[in-house]
Formats: sequence, C-alpha cells, structure tokens
Amino acid sequence: MPLHADQRSDELRCRGRAARSRKPALCDGQDHTADRERAGVIRAATCRGIQGPPPKDIRFGIGDVVSVTIFEAAAGGLFIPVEAGVRPGNYITLPNQNVDTDGNISVPYAGAIRAKSRTPTEVQRSIVDALKNRAIEPQAVVALIEQRTSLISVLGEVNSPNRFPANAAGEHVLDAITRAGGPKGQGFDTWVMLERDGKRTTVPFGQLVYEPKSNIYAHPGDTIYVYREPQTFVAFGASGAQGQFNFEAWRISLAEAVAKAGGLNDSSADPASVFVYRGELPEVAAKLGVDVSKYSGPIIPVVYNINFRDPAGYFLATRFQLRNKDVLYASNAASVEDAKVMQQIRLVTATVNDPIVAAYNATLLRNSIKLAP
Repeated sequence: MPLHADQRSDELRCRGRAARSRKPALCDGQDHTADRERAGVIRAATCRGIQGPPPKDIRFGIGDVVSVTIFEAAAGGLFIPVEAGVRPGNYITLPNQNVDTDGNISVPYAGAIRAKSRTPTEVQRSIVDALKNRAIEPQAVVALIEQRTSLISVLGEVNSPNRFPANAAGEHVLDAITRAGGPKGQGFDTWVMLERDGKRTTVPFGQLVYEPKSNIYAHPGDTIYVYREPQTFVAFGASGAQGQFNFEAWRISLAEAVAKAGGLNDSSADPASVFVYRGELPEVAAKLGVDVSKYSGPIIPVVYNINFRDPAGYFLATRFQLRNKDVLYASNAASVEDAKVMQQIRLVTATVNDPIVAAYNATLLRNSIKLAP
C-alpha cells in the first residue's frame, strides 16, 4: 500500500511503501533487540535503558584491599602515646585489610565500619564519628590499595582480553577496548556489545569512532564483548550478480551496493524499478506516512523505490545509505515479462504442434514407400 508521504527534494524522489502483508512484523512474543540492532536502529548506545552519563565515584566492594591511616591532633590520645611527641607525625597506619564478606572493615576502638558500596570519603567520615569521643580530634584517610571489585571486563575479538579495575577518573568504551589491546580485525566488520545491570546494547565499532556521542562512559561492572560479524546485504532479481555481499566498509551507499552486485542487467532490468526492503522503527515509519497502528511488532517493513531512469536518481543513490541485512531487488523490465509470456505460449503451441507434425511426416513417409517401384 503506497505511502502518502514520499521523500522528495527538488529533483529527487524515493517512495517508501509498507509491505502488503497485514501480518504484524516480528510479532511473536520474543526479544527482537538483535533484529533492531541489525537494522541499524540503535543510536547513541541508549537501547533498553543503557545511558551514557559518567560513572560515579569508585565504591568499595567485598574483597577490596583497604588501607586506613588515623591522625590525632596531639600526642597522648587514643593512638599516639605521650612520648611520641617527637615523631614527625601524629598518626598510625593500620595493616592493610580486605573488606570482609559482611562488607565491613575493622578499626580498633571503632569496631566494624561499613565499607561495601561506600566511597573512601564516606568510610572516613564513619571512622571519625566512631572515634571523636575517644581520640583527640581524630582524622582518617582511607585508601584503596588493591581493587578487586568495580572491574570492567573486555573480551572477544581483542588482542588482550582482560578484566581490569575501572579508572576513577572515568573512561569511555573505546578507552576500555584500548586497554585490552584494541580489536583484532578491521573496524568495519567489528561490533561492540555492552552489558550493564542485566541490559545489553550493540553498536558497530565504527559508530563509536565516528559518532562521539555513542562512545559512552564505561561503568564499574560493565562487560564489553567485541566480535566480528560482516555487514551484508542481499541482491537478487535483474542485477548483474545475485547473492549475499559484504559491505567491506562501515557504510556504503545504494549506488555502491548496486555496483557490488554487478550493476543492472542491460537486457532484462527495469532501471525505474529498483527496490530496497528494510525494517524501520515505528517512529521512522510514521514519518514516512505509514499507519503504524496496524503493526504490533518493533519493526515496520518498508520498501523504498528508486528510479534510475531519472538522472537525479543516481545522485539520490549516492546519498541513500544501505543498512546491514537490507535486501536489494532489481525488477525485470516489462518487455522481459512479455517475452516470458510469449515463451510460454510458444511452448504450449509447440507441445500441441509437434505430434501433428510428426504424424504428417509419418504419413508422407508411408505414402512415399507405397509409391516406390
């Protein structure tokens, strides 16, 4: 069913049409995030709730190794004896300790101090509050000696898969991939999957490079999986070659895709009937004029048509970006379809005529034999 809103410029025209099938696309009750990702609809790595603000302060977790130093204003207090007045500093450093399975650290005269899910400043404040009535104007410094939680995992097609501590200053996804040695393959067929708090999103590696807003901050506990999956499109119909073709680049235009498929067949293709079949987001389809209320799935099937008989169509084809898993179809010319019909008619008439000709020839042969001396 044609759309009422065509994409037009002064000389260019590209029609989008919803698929004729009334069956809702991808409506089977399953999670179709992967289909949406392959359709190129994930933008700025915000799919399914994963957002890009910088991470908060690093917080202690169970197993982290912590150092605690306590200062007093003068000797003769709880930790500093009177004779220690000649020391260069009125402080003591406790032995390094792990955050225990209960999420606490132990400080003499203060007891168990909660450390899990708290920042060093918060732990310092708790220690001072516990000692302020016993020590002389106590102050505390808490430092993270060995970070065993708040880690970022980078695995897959990288040179050095690793699990390393998150940077307190904050780092982006590309920074984390760099710390793991960078991707093994070329970027145009590399994808990056980010998992955070049970949610996942996937973007092309090139999107992180060329669209800075997509290169969001990595958070402690993130898992980054780098894998290779060539972007492909399928071409069939009256094109020079038919089959599945790799992009071999992050982005290619429709004109480049037609060229990869061997161009249009001069003897059979209709240059005015070149189609691209694609799944679009409902909001995109709505802007094209599709009544999206008829579809309950996350993807709306849309068909784009370009006319290569119009010279302006070539300029449009250079600006129309193909997406991963698009389908390119070049329709046959009307004369080809007519020729197919004539061929069928000829086949039927030949089928009927051949026995008649054979019988006539047999009759002639028999008569010739009878007349022979």
